Amino acid sequence: MNTTSTSVPVHHASGSLSIGDLAERTGVAPATLRMWEQRHGFPVPERLDSGHRRYSEADVAGVREVLDRREAGARLDAAIADVLAGAQRAAEPRAASVWAELRRHHREVPVHRLTKQTLLSLSWAIEDEFAAKAERAHLFGLFQAEQYYRPAQRRWRELSRVAGSAYAFYEPAAPGAPSPEGAVAVHIGEDSPVRREWAVVCDSRDLPVALTAWELPGQEGVPDRERLFESAWTIDPDAVRRAARTCAALAADAGAPGTAAVQFALADDPAPVAADLAAVSALFSRVVAYVDDGHRPRRGR
Repeated sequence: MNTTSTSVPVHHASGSLSIGDLAERTGVAPATLRMWEQRHGFPVPERLDSGHRRYSEADVAGVREVLDRREAGARLDAAIADVLAGAQRAAEPRAASVWAELRRHHREVPVHRLTKQTLLSLSWAIEDEFAAKAERAHLFGLFQAEQYYRPAQRRWRELSRVAGSAYAFYEPAAPGAPSPEGAVAVHIGEDSPVRREWAVVCDSRDLPVALTAWELPGQEGVPDRERLFESAWTIDPDAVRRAARTCAALAADAGAPGTAAVQFALADDPAPVAADLAAVSALFSRVVAYVDDGHRPRRGR
């Protein structure tokens, strides 16, 4: 059975469906729906003055999602708890910034002031050592402007062939111009907070990683690769999943294709990571040290 929504709002518009309508739409008997409400607090109907229950389309989607999870082997209580948790996440204000969302929820991730040169090497490390090897990863890249994406276009075209999904965010060089081939293009406006951000997010069970950065203001006239960014990277699966969800939501808001399936895939909490996290951390430390010691990569972004 396919679901029609990846989450169910806690508070929704007034419903017009009776319990019989909900039963007909979902295949769950009215007596069972009442039992779920009594024992698990789900679904919660609105009550008319007469005492009759009324449900909304969101309730239909929520019941169907519980059934999907049951078919996948989840216990009823666990399935309902997952759906309610998803509803709580959906009720939270949607972030307009990957950097701000990660900093708000994961203050434990250390922040470093890095040049664009260092960010380039970190990004290439993720693309080479993570994204290209992670199985069916969901990839997101924030490139600021199209001029920075075009040098990476060929690499992201190859990555998109092996990834579960791949999205590249940038401000287009000209309004209405065709998007370069490669990852799915997500056009951002000049006034968007994401316009000042840099990110590479690889959400995968075996190799999760997120690099996010925010360009410091007041750098007019600074050479391109010497521009400074407040930067953070993490291999914590929960933090990576949050960054990926934020990117997917931003892509959906921009009307990018395929985002519904991606948001559904990212709706659950991540599974325990299977990667050697100590080796991953050491890899990044070596990359940063190598760049700061004077290495100058030749690839562009």
